[in-house]
Amino acid sequence: MSTANPGNAGMDPEIFAQFIEQLRRYVRERLIPAEDDVIAQDRIPDEILGEMREMGLFGITIPEEFGGAGMNISQYIETVKQMSYAAPAYRSTISINIGMTGSAIKNFGTPEQKAEWLPRIASGEIACFGLTEPGSGSDSAAMQTTAVRDGNGYRLNGTKRYITNSPWAKIGLIMARTSKEALPKNAHVSAFIVDMTTPGITVGKPDKKMGQSGAHIADVIMEDVHVPGSALVGGEEGRGFQIAMQSLDNGRLSVAGMGVGMGRRALDTAIRYASERKAFGEPIANFQLIQAMLADSEADLYAAECMIADACARADRGENIQRKAAAAKLFASEACGRVVDRCVQVFGGAGYLAEYPAERFFRDARILRIYEGTSQIMQLQIAKHMLREFAREGSVW
Repeated sequence: MSTANPGNAGMDPEIFAQFIEQLRRYVRERLIPAEDDVIAQDRIPDEILGEMREMGLFGITIPEEFGGAGMNISQYIETVKQMSYAAPAYRSTISINIGMTGSAIKNFGTPEQKAEWLPRIASGEIACFGLTEPGSGSDSAAMQTTAVRDGNGYRLNGTKRYITNSPWAKIGLIMARTSKEALPKNAHVSAFIVDMTTPGITVGKPDKKMGQSGAHIADVIMEDVHVPGSALVGGEEGRGFQIAMQSLDNGRLSVAGMGVGMGRRALDTAIRYASERKAFGEPIANFQLIQAMLADSEADLYAAECMIADACARADRGENIQRKAAAAKLFASEACGRVVDRCVQVFGGAGYLAEYPAERFFRDARILRIYEGTSQIMQLQIAKHMLREFAREGSVW
């Protein structure tokens, strides 16, 4: 992958198209055939991780000067959609590097932080993003992790929960409160870049989950973890919430793209099954009520694709996309839920059996409506921004 254009133009379109075609073949010829092994071992084989690093997948949005490909948001999300046609563990492993931790350092880090950390992220050192806590998910005011000044640095104490990639992570972006009081505009929250091998960090046993085998989440426990002052993202306290929210915009678009990729796989699988499965002497694909489920699924995915494309284009133009990213994530994740449910229905009794893929698709997709902000939080975010815009401008158009 090579030659990013200035600004948010991203990679050269022709080179990007070649990359996507190469990735599409890799997903179908390499990643999908390896899914059974990923599920059985509950991890991606080291050989495949090495191939993903060689392809540059861990650094696709990192600027070229730091070893990445310099993709813009639209190209990044198209890559996510292609990756998500295979088991979700593949996307999950790279997404925190390129969509959250990497983007936070790229957009808010000091020149020294970028020079130190972005090449490591682009090379494939796995990253994690530490925001959620046992008693604090969407409510940042309830955050309990603290960062107290200690000489020229800080001492971190607290527990983060449901942290993707934490069992393997070498780099963590950790949110902690630098003020005891919940200050206006969440100014009590700061962001820190943490080497996950620092003494005092313990990663819990990976949680058992409903689905998404091979993608791991676990608690991150910090007990008197000393980090240097240079770990404070941007060198300024009180910007952690802003950093987290902008990073979550990328994360939400990634989840939306994942919903489309997973939905496409489920729909293609349903079409294939309906074309082969016979009842009353003919393929069930000939039955109109089966066709209706397939058609509704196509409409859901097409609408999601259009919303995602619009939100990504706005992001590449530098617009504030909090409302659009929330809307795209809400719709795409809910749409994917409907598609995988219809896939099970098309399979009939077989769809409830673990030996058929429809059952796995159903379980794997359920988390999309929860992480990076639940559907209910997305609704609140969308409404909040609409009401603010109306109060300010008299319109949300």
